[in-house]
Amino acid sequence: MLGNPMNIPPISIAAAKAALIEQYAAPALRHRAMMLWGTRGVGKSSIVRQVAQHFGVPLVDLRLTTIEPVDLRGAIFADDRQGKTVWFPPEFLPTADEPAGILFLDELTAADQRLQISAYSLILDRKVGNYRLPDGWQVIAAGNASFHGAVSHDMGTALADRMFHLHVQTAIDAFLAHAVAHDFAPEVMAYLKVRPDKLDDTAAQLANDHLVGASPRGWEDISNVLRAGVSESARRVFVQGRIGAANAAEFFGVLRELQAAVDVVKLLEAKPGHETLALLPRSLDGLYGMVYGLLAACRDAAAMQRALEIVEQLPELGASSGLPLREGQTLAMELLLQRALEGGMENAVLDSPAYQRYSERRRAEGLGG
Repeated sequence: MLGNPMNIPPISIAAAKAALIEQYAAPALRHRAMMLWGTRGVGKSSIVRQVAQHFGVPLVDLRLTTIEPVDLRGAIFADDRQGKTVWFPPEFLPTADEPAGILFLDELTAADQRLQISAYSLILDRKVGNYRLPDGWQVIAAGNASFHGAVSHDMGTALADRMFHLHVQTAIDAFLAHAVAHDFAPEVMAYLKVRPDKLDDTAAQLANDHLVGASPRGWEDISNVLRAGVSESARRVFVQGRIGAANAAEFFGVLRELQAAVDVVKLLEAKPGHETLALLPRSLDGLYGMVYGLLAACRDAAAMQRALEIVEQLPELGASSGLPLREGQTLAMELLLQRALEGGMENAVLDSPAYQRYSERRRAEGLGG
């Protein structure tokens, strides 16, 4: 395919997951295969696993680039009793004793074209050789188009016409929600909040003919590097080797700013009032570094209540700071409340005078509690 063949609008990974859940829930739609298009690391395989978990059904995950055509079609065997050759289907394909589930054909467009023929048979006819997919199973395929910069074979119109297609694209809000839920390093979340364009730089990577670049999966690895507590020199090597030298240089520059701008431990230990105000960040990087740093530090009710007091003081920096203080405050309060609900600390929030004053001001301004 030349250029960009995606004549469908891109959607977020969260929207794609919601669509897959609704498709699986409707038996008439479940029989039509779904094709997920998107760049590497956007989360295609993750949401398929989550949909299977949502319904509590088995998932057969086939990475098509790692198997041979015979692995999918099965082995041929001469049956002397019948006087004919027969096909023995592979053991990993679902059987009749598993009436419902999801068959995931990952990296479909990158697979050997001989293997694609067998995969297409499963997609088009729900069978391959003598094997037939049980009626309750849904087929989901995923892959990259050539314009995504990955190895990709063209998909014919005959196959494309027999599938739903979703063009999945990175969305910073969905990624940050995922990052919060999975306790990513706060430095990664703060950096991407300020520089959302760095979440996925595939286009720039391709334009400059570079092999290594940033992706959502890459930032998850960077978070793990920061969490691992490796030495400074090793951390630099790992980060450069995961997202590229230019991205790493900018990230480490912001990291230094974050470390200089805000000390979450000192903030939590400071007294409310002037002592706290003196420690509040004065830069945009520092603002979001503080927000996500406080979120990471809230492991008990006492830390949660102190964090709420700190966030309540943010507007005291004043308009002269040039920072989006109300936006930062709202984000912090929402994230802290979410963390409290997940950790069974909701009473620590609801009983907090700081949170009560914040909610009262919101109601007075007509913005809800």
